[in-house]
Amino acid sequence: MDGVSAIDLILGSDRTLLAIVRLSLIVTVTATLMAAMIAMPLGAAVALTQFPGRGAVVVALNGLMGLPPVVVGLLVFLALSRSGPLGPLGILFTPTAMVIAQTVLIAPILAALSRQVIEDLWAEYRDELTAMEVGPFGRVQTLLWDARFSLVTILLAGFGRAAAEVGAVMIVGGNIDGFTRVMTTTIALETSKGDLALAIGLGIVLIGIIMAVNALAWGVRHWAERHAG
Repeated sequence: MDGVSAIDLILGSDRTLLAIVRLSLIVTVTATLMAAMIAMPLGAAVALTQFPGRGAVVVALNGLMGLPPVVVGLLVFLALSRSGPLGPLGILFTPTAMVIAQTVLIAPILAALSRQVIEDLWAEYRDELTAMEVGPFGRVQTLLWDARFSLVTILLAGFGRAAAEVGAVMIVGGNIDGFTRVMTTTIALETSKGDLALAIGLGIVLIGIIMAVNALAWGVRHWAERHAG
């Protein structure tokens, strides 16, 4: 019965459900793009540069890929709280805080995976780029562009990770009805309340989005391999 009601909510374009899905996509897409702009050039820079402590940086990036979401939420909460360094901004319990939390969560994933991809390409093109006397900035640009299809796949993986996250956004967003309530936090809340129709409906939509993103990632990778061949 709850399943039928959930399908009715989806097919009937329920306003509450659509508003929650819309906010979820806005927050996750924004966080993914912000993380990409920071993390991918960082990963490329680490891949192409030799400096003291580089090994420790690589280990840290790889380790932070498994950073617990609730820890990220706690750290962002402390930073944005009234007594925190960013407290004067007054953005705690807003969608902006949720974007920051998701950005912090997925940035190490994008950086670590980008570093590995760029490092593999650098091993292949090192002699050519060195002979052409391409500088460090030019190397980063060239290899990021050459690895664009792999990086799109990484980007989509980061999006999927952020879209499925619940702990961090609940802590910094407060799960406020009509303001900071996204799919994952609503599913957790409505399940605890026993309102399974909305929870199931959002669960179906969330799974559909994640499956679509993974299918797109596979398609990009497959197209790139065929194009390269």
